[in-house]
Amino acid sequence: MAELSDIALVTQVAVFRNKKAFDQLVRKYQSPVRRFFLNQTLGDEQLSDDLAQETFIKAYVNITKFRGMASFSTWLMRIAYNVFYDEMRKRKVETVSFEEGGRRKEEGPSSLKMDIYSALALLKPDERTCVTLQLIDGYPVDQIAKVTGIPGNTVKSHLHRGKEKMANYLKQNGYD
Repeated sequence: MAELSDIALVTQVAVFRNKKAFDQLVRKYQSPVRRFFLNQTLGDEQLSDDLAQETFIKAYVNITKFRGMASFSTWLMRIAYNVFYDEMRKRKVETVSFEEGGRRKEEGPSSLKMDIYSALALLKPDERTCVTLQLIDGYPVDQIAKVTGIPGNTVKSHLHRGKEKMANYLKQNGYD
């Protein structure tokens, strides 16, 4: 069977509650959503998995509200963004420190990965979100603005400051 477009899959889910169609959407987008959360939580795999699951549950429950004004991936990432910030508000923390972002795997992340998480930990939450959405997920500024609800020029400012902070940190730690 040929792979269906996102709109066709969303229609199948919204109209017929086709769980197989939703499963295809989950398989297509679970890696980007989980990667988004891993970057926001600075590597906390358990929390990232929990937040990703909550994102897909909310997407399924609210799929009839998808209007196609943006791509499905943008709509889904907006849900992920809201899930993350709702979680942070529940925890009453503005940022997740590197120490809190648990390295739960026994091997632990590589040195470069640890340094990147340390650099990300220096950023304000909105800077971190904008930087990871652009550099890791490849979103352009206008899509980041749609996902976050932050004006485009503010997104550009967050990107500039965030990249500058990360570059300075990484240079101080031996990276060119």
